[in-house]
Amino acid sequence: MAGPEKGTGSGFVIMVTHINMALYSTCFWIQTGVMPYLSKRLGMDTVMFGYLQTTFAVIQLLGGPLFGRFGDLFGGRAALSLAYLSSGLTYVLMGLSTSVSLLFLSRVPSVFMHGMQAAQMVVTDLSSESERAGALGKLGLSYGMGIIIGSSAGGFLIGRFGESFAAYAAAAGSVLNVIVVMKYIPAHTKPRILTKENKPEIAHKRSIFSVKEILRLLSIPGAVGILAIKTITGLPMGVFQSMFSVVAMDHFKLEPEHNGYLMAYIGVLQMVMQGLVVGWLTQKIAERTLLHLSILVICLVGLATALMKNIFHFYLTCIPMSLGISAFYLTTNSILTKIVPPTDTGTMLGLNMCVHSLIRSVAPTIGGFLYKSYGFSSFGYLQFLINLLVFLYLFVSNANTGNIASILGTL
Repeated sequence: MAGPEKGTGSGFVIMVTHINMALYSTCFWIQTGVMPYLSKRLGMDTVMFGYLQTTFAVIQLLGGPLFGRFGDLFGGRAALSLAYLSSGLTYVLMGLSTSVSLLFLSRVPSVFMHGMQAAQMVVTDLSSESERAGALGKLGLSYGMGIIIGSSAGGFLIGRFGESFAAYAAAAGSVLNVIVVMKYIPAHTKPRILTKENKPEIAHKRSIFSVKEILRLLSIPGAVGILAIKTITGLPMGVFQSMFSVVAMDHFKLEPEHNGYLMAYIGVLQMVMQGLVVGWLTQKIAERTLLHLSILVICLVGLATALMKNIFHFYLTCIPMSLGISAFYLTTNSILTKIVPPTDTGTMLGLNMCVHSLIRSVAPTIGGFLYKSYGFSSFGYLQFLINLLVFLYLFVSNANTGNIASILGTL
């Protein structure tokens, strides 16, 4: 095995990737702040805004596996550059939007706007299996910094210069990211694995659109099981997250200023949990055990959410919630990258991102129905019941077979 090209140290490449991630997140959250004001100025109602969000999720769902396959075939530099160019084009079109149709059109380039996925690909290539979960978790630290900076900068830019200027500023940040990538990220970050013929092993078929190769990964023992668990466990959380802004205003009666404080609090918690706590836990607890425990924590957090009475209760619940969610996502991400050959980690991360996009596509509809029909507590009970069933299923299966690998495959 050999490291990155050009003699570039792995530690330096990972540091640059973290800088890219912080800037990518900053730009993304600037445009996130632009979207509701711009859509309102263009005359969109809440239903149409929901359609816009669903369109974005569906487009990302379609692009995830293709983007991962692109990264496997052409390397980390190309993947990061494509992600940042796509985001820059998306933000430029957003700034130019003078009608609802143009705003919908601005979502099309986001098919390859997978900055986190690209960064995960690079970090996966450059980290050992024993350090994989912790290394992936530290990306959350950089992303969280971007949330805080981008949310604040977005509000300032929109207030002083308008929505279009803020969107162009996000585009400029994306272009800067491309320049940094082209200068400091090596073309290929995957380790060189020699075949019996003493030739470097490469991805099986040099076609981005090879459905056969994507489906081949799903046939690997454990892949479908982990993705299914991730979808089932993640859906209740996605439902709650999709309705959070409504809950904050309607149920907790939060003013915009206090809602900003709450979002900053959640962002800091995620940074600490993903960047520090979960990485430490993975050194102390086996990944399979940590996966079980994270599902149990998420289950109990659901019950606490259903029973909470005020915003103070929610602040307390956010602590185990952030821990459970961070541990669950990081362990499943780590497991998925370990059950495939190093040449296919990008495609597997693309399939993994499809789960998130699928959840974002259906969660707002489910969340709106539950909140209107059964109230805020229904989110918590849904999360409690579904994750209790998942936990019991894994526990019983492990007890019967003595080896959870019968469900999750060889981890």
